This record gives sequence, structure tokens and C-alpha cells, in this order.
Amino acid sequence: MTVQIPVRIPDEDARKLDEAVARGRFATRSEALREGLAMLLEEEREQQIVESYRRGYEKHPQEDWIGEVGLALFAAWVESEQHGKEPL
Repeated sequence: MTVQIPVRIPDEDARKLDEAVARGRFATRSEALREGLAMLLEEEREQQIVESYRRGYEKHPQEDWIGEVGLALFAAWVESEQHGKEPL
């Protein structure tokens, strides 16, 4: 099931959107907006996971060096995922 949502955007954004469609990056304006929304929702989901880990470490801390290293490694992994890079 889908829902149609009318939306107003600034003229400049509409122009850039149309340019992306004209270049073939997207087939339609709708496709571009759906992809942008999907990316936003995925980012939100990843941030919730990171926050969940942070709260878990605060609630049940490990030894300091393990906790700090674990959080740093996890943060580096999330960063690499967000930017399409190879994980550590």
C-alpha cells in the first residue's frame, strides 16, 4: 500500500531535483524523493542502534579500556557504513 503526500519545496530545490532527473540519476521526481526518504530513515535507524549501544555501555560498563575500544571500533564501523567505505 502506498500513500500520496503532496509536498512543497523551494524553487531552487525543485530545479536541482529536475536536473538530477534529467541527468538520469533518477527516473522521476518521486523516485528521487523516495530514495532520499529511505536514506533518511536508514540513518535514523542506525542512530537508534548507536544510541542503544551507548545506553547499554552506560548501564553495564565493561573495563574502561575495553569499553572505550569497543565504542571506538563500533563508531568507526558505523562511520564506514554511512560513507560506503570498507569496514575496518
